[in-house]
This record gives sequence, C-alpha cells and structure tokens, in this order.
Amino acid sequence: MAAKFASRRNLSFLLYEVFDAASLSRYPYFSSHNRRAFDLVVDSAFSMAKNLMWPVLKEMDENPPELSQGVVKVHPSVVQIMKECGNGGWISASFPEDHGGDQLPLTLSNAARFLFAAANYSLSVYADLSTGAAHLLLSFGRKELQEMFVPKILEGKWQGTMALTEPQAGSSLSDIITTATPQGDGTYRIQGHKIFISAGDHSGVENVVHLMLARIEGAPAGVKGISLFAVPKKRVEKGGKLTGNDITVTQVYHKLGYRGTPLTELAIGEKGDCHGYLVGQENRGLSCMFQMMNEARLEVGLGATGIATAAYYAALDYAQKRPQGRKIGQKDMTLPQITIIEHADVKRMLLFQKAVVEGSLSLLMQCSMYSDLAMVTQGEEKEKYSLLLDLLTPIAKTYPSESGVLSVSAGIQCLGGYGFCDDFPLEQYYRDIRIHPIHEGTTGIQAMDLLGRKVVMKEGRASALFFAEVNAAIAAAGKFPELAEKASRLSDAMERLQKVTMHLIGVAQESGPEAYLADATLYLHFFGLVVMGWQWLVQALAVQKAMAERPGERENDFYRGKMLTAEYFFSYELPAHLGLAARLMEKNPVTLNMRPEFFVD
Repeated sequence: MAAKFASRRNLSFLLYEVFDAASLSRYPYFSSHNRRAFDLVVDSAFSMAKNLMWPVLKEMDENPPELSQGVVKVHPSVVQIMKECGNGGWISASFPEDHGGDQLPLTLSNAARFLFAAANYSLSVYADLSTGAAHLLLSFGRKELQEMFVPKILEGKWQGTMALTEPQAGSSLSDIITTATPQGDGTYRIQGHKIFISAGDHSGVENVVHLMLARIEGAPAGVKGISLFAVPKKRVEKGGKLTGNDITVTQVYHKLGYRGTPLTELAIGEKGDCHGYLVGQENRGLSCMFQMMNEARLEVGLGATGIATAAYYAALDYAQKRPQGRKIGQKDMTLPQITIIEHADVKRMLLFQKAVVEGSLSLLMQCSMYSDLAMVTQGEEKEKYSLLLDLLTPIAKTYPSESGVLSVSAGIQCLGGYGFCDDFPLEQYYRDIRIHPIHEGTTGIQAMDLLGRKVVMKEGRASALFFAEVNAAIAAAGKFPELAEKASRLSDAMERLQKVTMHLIGVAQESGPEAYLADATLYLHFFGLVVMGWQWLVQALAVQKAMAERPGERENDFYRGKMLTAEYFFSYELPAHLGLAARLMEKNPVTLNMRPEFFVD
C-alpha cells in the first residue's frame, strides 16, 4: 500500500485558505462550532478512515458479498463501521440538534466523506445512503414515520437505501411500473421489481428501509404519477417486533469493481404482503426524491475524487521509489539509475492526476459551501446559493467521475506493467471508480440536465450568477501579476462558453429539443473545463494572498506545487475547450443523421 490515501494539508488549505469554512460559525445555526471543532472533526475522520477503513480495502474487494439463504452476507467490517458511524454521530452530523444531529456544516461532513471514500469507497457508501434516507424522511415524512424509522437509521442499526431503478425503465423513471395499492388504514401494498439497489440487503444491520418510487393505482402516466414510499425489509409490529415484509433478494450482481457494497435485485410483494408507507403527497414522489438524488450526486463526485486521490498517492509513492533509466543525454551507464519521478513524462502524468483530484475536491467544497449558505441565508441571497448549487451539481458529479477514470488510468501508466497487476492497488482503484460516471444518473443524463434545465432555468439567472462568481475571481486575480495570464485565459474561455450557449439556444429555437441536446455531453465537458479553470484560479489566488501576507511562504513546497499544478491545468487541460467549442458551434447534426440500420454490417 502507498504511504497515504489523502492529504490532510490540502484539505485544510481548501477548507480555510480557499473557502474560509470557519466563517460559517458566524451564522446562528452553526454557532456552536469553530475552527478548533472543525479540525477535531477532520482529525477524527482521518483517524477512522486510516485505522478502520483503509486496512480492509483489498480484503473487501477479494471477498465480495454473497447471497446465502435469503440474506446478503457482507464483510464483518460493515457491522463495525455502521456501529461507529451511528455511535460517533457521522450519519446524523449535519442534522438539526432536535433530530439528534450536531448541526455540522455540510462542508465539514463532506470533507469527512471524502476521507472515508479515499480510504475505502465501498465501505463508505453504507453510512452515506443512510444519511440521505434519514434526511428525506425528516424533510417529507409524517411524524409517525420519522419516529418509526429515523432513530434506528441514525444509530446505524438500520440501513437506508434509495430504490428507483426497474428492469424495463432503467434511467427513464417515468416508465416505472411498481404499484402501490391503498389499504384504507394509511398503508399501501407494494408490488414490483427493483434493480441495482446499493446496500439493498445485508447482514451488517438489523433492517433495511427502502425509499421507493411506485405508482398508486389510477395515477397519471409519466413522472406526474409517481409517489414515494418508505418500504422496510422488516416491518414493525405491535410491541416493536420485526417481521418479514415480503421483500426477496433475487440476486446480488457480480461487479467489475465497488465490490464491497452489494448491488441487489429485489422482488417486492410477490405474496401480496409488502407494506409501504407514503412519504409526502401522492403523485409528488419524484420531486421529494430529487433531494436525495441531488445529495447522492455530490456524494458520487466525492467518491470519485476520493478514489482518484488514493490512486494518485499510490502512483506518486511508486514514482518516488522506482529507479529506472537515466537523464536523457547521460551516456555513462555506470551512473546510478534515477527514480522515475525525475522523467518529464511521468511528471506530466502525475501533474494531470494532481490537477484532477485537487481541482475536483475544490469544486465539491465550493458546492458544499453553497449548500450551507443556502440553508442559513434568506431571500435573494438564499436563492443565489441555491441556484449556483443546482447549476453546478451535474458538473460536480461528472467531472470528478469522468476525469477521475482518466486520472486513475494515468496512475496505472506510471507503474507500467505493475499497475496492471494486483500487487498494487491501482487496478482495484480503476475498477472501483468506473461505476461513478454511471450511477446516480449517467453522464448523458447529467448533460441533459445541465443544458436542458439548469443553464436556462429562471430565464438564465443561475448562469448569470455563475458568470458573476467567475468574473469576480478573474478580477481579484488581476491584482497579482503571476495570475494575469491565467485570468486572461479563463476570461476567454468564459466568453466562448457564453457564445456557445447562445448558439445552442438558437439551435433549440430553430431545430427543436432533439438537435439542441444532441451534443449535450460535449457541452457538459466544455462547461466542466471552465469550472475547473475557475477552481484552479481561486486556489492560485489563495496561494498568492498567502505569499503576499507571509513572504517567507514563497519557498513553501506545497504552495509552489499548487502554482505549478494551476499552470499545468491552464496550459495542458483548459485548451481542450477550444475543440469542444468548435464542434458545438457547428450545425451538422451527425448523431441525428446516423440511423440505427447504418450500424449494421
């Protein structure tokens, strides 16, 4: 194993020097916390990640969950981690105090989630799912449902899940057919099938509570007829006794990676005896579920960033130790070999990884701050932060996922043949991260969400707010000569983004929505590069401010590394937006002109 899986120094830099997370304490809701308390949270998270989660990373991969006698048996560490997350308040950390939480800013909770994912992504997912399920119940569930389910979920004794996908529907939730029949006593009988349910059943907890989408009989077709239900694996009878609720695990999927968490298929109500409880209003289930889905999308981004970060440090550790070759031009074979980190191309690959993982984490901390500020502000200010978070969520999910896959691939390349072997963890990281562009909405779905909804919502107000945020960073960077060229490049990219966006809106008006969204994924990648340029500029700005205030920091290796990584991003990665812009400005709809029969030999 590498010497480490994440950088405590970089996390502190982002929390305090870039985003000033400690300033959240001035709001009454967060006033019981301060910088010292935040540091204790991060230290505790790092300790748990290092001592409990990281040591079983490989073991959980090699011993995946198994379905045995109707129960999914998981690694024993799942019991321990759920107990620790419950007793330690990690599941409920950001919840209000009157619901057993600590009112911890999401920014700090997500910093902890990042560390857990970097140490062992599969093991981190169990508690994350429970947090999302409990939050959904507290937001939309009746008091009696909250009392029935939430305490046990927060204690880590019961697992929470989201059960959306069905065999015939996939990502098209409007086509789900699971039914809910009212029984006249406030309960519903649920019947149907769900697939790809993470932690949908396992031996690490006493019970599993599914937040499940279904249709009440007679509901309208499409998304307007979807309702949300709490459907436990075991229902609570009088006296608190648990009894089976007619949910059967029909299979546990065998996966490329992410093997420590079971992905299950569920048969629901085959005997007609599955009881469900309505959450929120009838036929308004999808709007409720979007809360958990959007939270999960940020968690996917955090997970991808965590895995890619661990892979980066594994590649860095290898490159620092592996001797091979000599400096180009050295002909004396009696000279000792140099370590491969001295070779320019290896440094390029490491710089790419560093740019991806530290840029991605910066964006996720930015989104977390927006979420915290949206909760504690009012009026226009609250709307501002909410809209910025909505706009950036598809990018915060996608850029770390798609670029994270490429980053881990570069890590494998650093190790050469050893990277392809299971002697080193890179091959597992590569398998583990590949799910992230897929789950919680594929890249194509995120792209359509961004271009089809987010950039035009509220008559483009979210986009205008984003442009204002980036332009403010560009203006601030203009005060430092070292950042002038980077600021200029980002300004040019912003102008192209605006131009491309207006062009595509014209395409929609001229040719309709299918032509408008045909290259939405390219637009998402383009937008993502601009967002990453912004994040690297704000990091470089924080470095320059630190150097101006403390001149002795100019020789600080951490800061110098930050500046060179920012320079790498602007010189090597941001220019890719030029090719994307050129394609997006064309009017030739290649993918629309290609017909299914043309793919046949």
